[in-house]
Amino acid sequence: MAIERIIDASIHDDDADEKRIEVTLRPKSFDEYIGQDRLKNNLKLAIEASKKRGEPIDHVLLYGPPGLGKTTMATVIANEMGTNIRVTSGPAIERAGDLASILTNLTDGDILFIDEIHRLGRTVEEVLYSAMEDFKLDIMIGKGPAARSVRLDLPKFTVIGATTRTGALSAPLRDRFGLIHRLEFYKPDEITNIIIRAANILGSKIQPGAAQLLSTRARLTPRIANRLLKRVRDYADVNGDGIIDIPTAEAALVLLEIDTLGLDPGDRNLITSIIDNYGDNPVGLNTIAALTGDEATTIEDFYEPYLLQIGFIERTPRGRRVTTKAFKHVGRFKVEAENQQKLV
Repeated sequence: MAIERIIDASIHDDDADEKRIEVTLRPKSFDEYIGQDRLKNNLKLAIEASKKRGEPIDHVLLYGPPGLGKTTMATVIANEMGTNIRVTSGPAIERAGDLASILTNLTDGDILFIDEIHRLGRTVEEVLYSAMEDFKLDIMIGKGPAARSVRLDLPKFTVIGATTRTGALSAPLRDRFGLIHRLEFYKPDEITNIIIRAANILGSKIQPGAAQLLSTRARLTPRIANRLLKRVRDYADVNGDGIIDIPTAEAALVLLEIDTLGLDPGDRNLITSIIDNYGDNPVGLNTIAALTGDEATTIEDFYEPYLLQIGFIERTPRGRRVTTKAFKHVGRFKVEAENQQKLV
């Protein structure tokens, strides 16, 4: 059973309360949306042009690490276009008939948001090709020799796809998106502003210094920032007067075991496990998974991206290596680790 991580940027399907608060904190327009200025400028242009022509906006593909606001951006696009949005996900569309049911219930100008679009099945993808390109839906009626193909006209709609793995998307599907944009990690001052905005929505008082402190632990990711804020708010309500100041934030972060770079016990365990057993020598992904007790996909999706970003791990042809920065952060010395490796 996986341990829940505060700094996990993904949303858990069984956490209804987290989903509810997540929706509450989401901005509704570009004016409320903090950060991603380059993306917002490009989308504003596309939306304005579409409105002038009286057409739906071209299909949009948003990609990037989890927690950066892909779902939020899709909602903002729908609001700015003044249209309805239908939200689903790749794993939820199991059969071509499921997709056909969704498409036939859309109206002109509607937006269909498909989260984790890279997880669509191949048969579902093939149905989506003609729907996105020609706004036609090919379905089979009947079975056996009496089966016949029927082509239905679909309303002019827009697909907004979100994915954390663009490489897992098939080329034909990727090519049908007219607007392909990456969401970048946020700047520390943007995360600070996001925390202050979220605190106001939640009705919590937070000092600017405390918001800035939390921003340094949030991995430059809004979802993690909001999650940290909620846990620190709990601590302030129970152990103080409800006001989040710097001492309260620091005490809460110590309790949560989130260090100065936003690493949690799972991150530190991964780093120290490699150092203790292999020093700074390259290690294969499956070996790391065996050392930590996690699956290889968990290492790749949830641990590695941030550790690579801050330069604590590097990929080599022979495997992953822990860098000097990581040695210093966990209080180990590379020479000692090398000697230990020689003894092993």
